[in-house]
Amino acid sequence: MLLIHVEPRLCPVGAFFDVPARLVTPNRRYAAVRQAVAWCYRGGSISAEPRINDRIRVPEVRLVGPSGEQVGIVPLAKALELAQEYDLDLVEVAANARPPVCKLMDYGKFKYESAMKAREARKNQAHTVIKEMKLRPKIDPHDYDTKKGHVVRFLKQGDKVKITIMFRGREQSRPELGFRLLQRLAEDVQDLGFIESNPKQDGRNMIMVLGPHKKKTEAMAEAREAQAARKAERQGGAPAEAVEAPAEEPAEA
Repeated sequence: MLLIHVEPRLCPVGAFFDVPARLVTPNRRYAAVRQAVAWCYRGGSISAEPRINDRIRVPEVRLVGPSGEQVGIVPLAKALELAQEYDLDLVEVAANARPPVCKLMDYGKFKYESAMKAREARKNQAHTVIKEMKLRPKIDPHDYDTKKGHVVRFLKQGDKVKITIMFRGREQSRPELGFRLLQRLAEDVQDLGFIESNPKQDGRNMIMVLGPHKKKTEAMAEAREAQAARKAERQGGAPAEAVEAPAEEPAEA
């Protein structure tokens, strides 16, 4: 197997492909390139990582120094020599440029920092979740308080809440009971959320959607701050009260 480099004008990614050696002959080189292009658009084995050091196969590169300074266009051998002199890696950062742009850097450290940044980005990423709460038109007061507590918790977390009133039997002829219950719930949690979708009948159910006043990112930030405060309080603890030692009794003469 031999590596064939397909340029961006033929393949959007301009990648390297493993091609059988029997195709890479002077008379069949066109067939090898055509096969590589077909693999490119078919989703062949394409490496998403940038080429580094000896994997870079171009005569010259536009070199960027370790501190971001522009060195200029230099032969590949000179760039590899500088990388070895600085004890760094030569990393291709812009493969589609002519000539390709390469930078001197510690590739292992760069991959670690990139992974940490991606992890932090996923950690701070907010996904709006729609929670669902189901009620009956003749719900017990204690059950209503419990359900309302769940809705309050969901809204504090920055999530939307889908409220479903389930009608059974003759209850379907009294939709106003469900409507009044939904209006009551919306008024009880109006400090935390608002009616995003007005109550509407859907078969045997009546549905209303409540949206939170706070964004998901704000709720997550407040939760992290509260968690950090509780952790600091547990670690610090209350100062222990000094225990007074009992006074010694005077020795008898």
